[in-house]
Amino acid sequence: MKLSDNWFTALSENDAQQLIYITGRTDLEAFRTSRKFPYRAEICWPYQPDSKGMPQKGNESDLMVQTEDLLRAAMEKDKLGILTGIYTGGGEKYWVFYLRNIKVFGERLNDALSPLPPLPLQIECEEDRDWEEYTDMQEMEIWAIRD
Repeated sequence: MKLSDNWFTALSENDAQQLIYITGRTDLEAFRTSRKFPYRAEICWPYQPDSKGMPQKGNESDLMVQTEDLLRAAMEKDKLGILTGIYTGGGEKYWVFYLRNIKVFGERLNDALSPLPPLPLQIECEEDRDWEEYTDMQEMEIWAIRD
């Protein structure tokens, strides 16, 4: 299975009617149907938003980018986990990964982020063999922002 690097960006709103940017990965059908990635991890970084609900420019925003890069490289190098979606807005940034193994994911997450200072991450993992969250997110592609 070849991992694509094709993404779309769409806009939505949370329950408080704050703008949420959704960045979703496409072309993952082979991974979804393989059933080799039965677990979903959602990593949330709560932040103090700017007036539009987005991360404020500066150290924290830069650290979010660095965190995403480290996590993606660590999880995707041997396809332990696949980053499928990123949600940003309303004072929270979420990364969604589908995983082969939760225990190894936790160990690798800690190793990957060890060079960074302690981060305010909240992590939830659960079984999602049918990739329900991914399927819901893919429905947002019809609202994708086009150039």
